[in-house]
Amino acid sequence: MDFSQRLQQISANPDALTQIGRGLEREALRITPQGGLSAQPHPAGLGSALTNKWVTTDFAESLLEFITPVSHDVDNLLTQLSDIHQFTYSKLGQENLWPMSMPCFVGSEDDITLAQYGSSNNGRMKTLYREGLKHRYGSVMQVISGVHFNFSFPDAFWQQLFGDQAEQERQDSVSDAYFGLIRNYYRFGWLIPYLFGASPALCGSFLNKSASKLNFEQVGSGTYYLPNATALRLSDLGYTNHEQSSLKIGFNNLGQYLDGLQKAIRTPSDEFASIGVKVDGEYRQLNTNVLQIENELYAPIRPKRVAADGEKPSEALDRAGVEYIEVRSLDVNPFSPIGITEDQVRFLDLFLTWAVLSPSDQMDDAELECWRDNWNRVVLDGRNPE
Repeated sequence: MDFSQRLQQISANPDALTQIGRGLEREALRITPQGGLSAQPHPAGLGSALTNKWVTTDFAESLLEFITPVSHDVDNLLTQLSDIHQFTYSKLGQENLWPMSMPCFVGSEDDITLAQYGSSNNGRMKTLYREGLKHRYGSVMQVISGVHFNFSFPDAFWQQLFGDQAEQERQDSVSDAYFGLIRNYYRFGWLIPYLFGASPALCGSFLNKSASKLNFEQVGSGTYYLPNATALRLSDLGYTNHEQSSLKIGFNNLGQYLDGLQKAIRTPSDEFASIGVKVDGEYRQLNTNVLQIENELYAPIRPKRVAADGEKPSEALDRAGVEYIEVRSLDVNPFSPIGITEDQVRFLDLFLTWAVLSPSDQMDDAELECWRDNWNRVVLDGRNPE
C-alpha cells in the first residue's frame, strides 16, 4: 500500500492519531551571571541527580537535563516542560540557563566537572562512564546541548494498520514499522536541521579545543560561524576518532540492529586501549571497546523500550520489541524559554507519521552512508542557495 491508502486506513479511528505519546528531554548548561560555566555542584534543591525522574544531569555537574512524563496532549507536554523549568529556576539562585546548543565560554577542560551521582555502585558506574567519554572525546564536546523528542503511536494506530494479530506477530509488526520509520528518517530527516537548526555559530573557546578543519569566519571578539551552516551541533566538530563511523549497524530490522550494537560493545578498539582502563590506581573508562555501553552510540534517532530494573536497553528491545523512538536531531531553540516550540512538535508529529506510513525499502550500508553524507552537507552548508 502507498501512503494515501495507509492514511485512509488509520483515519477510520480518531484515536489512531489523537492518542500519540510524546515526551521531551531538554539539556541546558548552568551559567554564572557573567555568562561563564557554573562551577557549583548540582543544586541541592533539585534533589538527587541519580533518582529524580524529571531533573537530572547529563555529562557534567553543570549540564542539567529536564525530562517530561509521557503526554498525549501537546499543550500539556509543553506546560509540563515549562513547569520543570520554573521549578529549576527557583532553585538556581543567581545562576541562569544557557539558551543555546553550543556551549558558553569554557576556559579549560578542567573547568568541566563530571556529573556526580553518589557513592552507590550504580552512581559510581555512571560517573566512570563519563570519565571514559572525557578521555575518548574531550569534555567540551560532551557539554553540547540538545532537545530529544520521544514519540510513540497508540495501540489504536497499529490496530487500524495491521488488524487483529497474535501478540508476537503484533510485536514484530510494530518493530518492523518503527524501523521503516527510522530508514525514512535517515533519508529525509535532514529536514529537521534544515528547518530548525540553531547552531551555525560557536564560541572561540570551543573551537580552540576541537580539531576542526572547517573554514570558520569570525564575528565580534570571539564568535566563529559558518555562513551557510544550520546545526554545527550535529557535525563532527573535531571528534578525532573515527571508531563509530566505521560501525556497520543496520536498520532493516530489530535483529540486525541488535547484532550490530552487540558487536560494537564487544569489539576492542586500539585507539581506546591506548587510554588505558586503570592508570596509576585511577579508572579512566569502563572498558576499551568501541562502545563502553550502548548509550555511547551517537545516532540522530534511536529505537527504544522502557527497560525493567537491571535490564539493558538492548535487552528490553530484544524482550518485547520497539515501544517508541527517540528523535535526537533538534538543537535547543534559543527563541523559546523551554528550548522548543509547539510548531516544532506539530511538525515532528506530521513528519514521523508520514515516515511510518510511507513505503520504506531496505537500506544497505552504502545507501546509509550516502544519506549520512547528505545530512552532513545540510548541517554545514544547508543555507547555501546553490
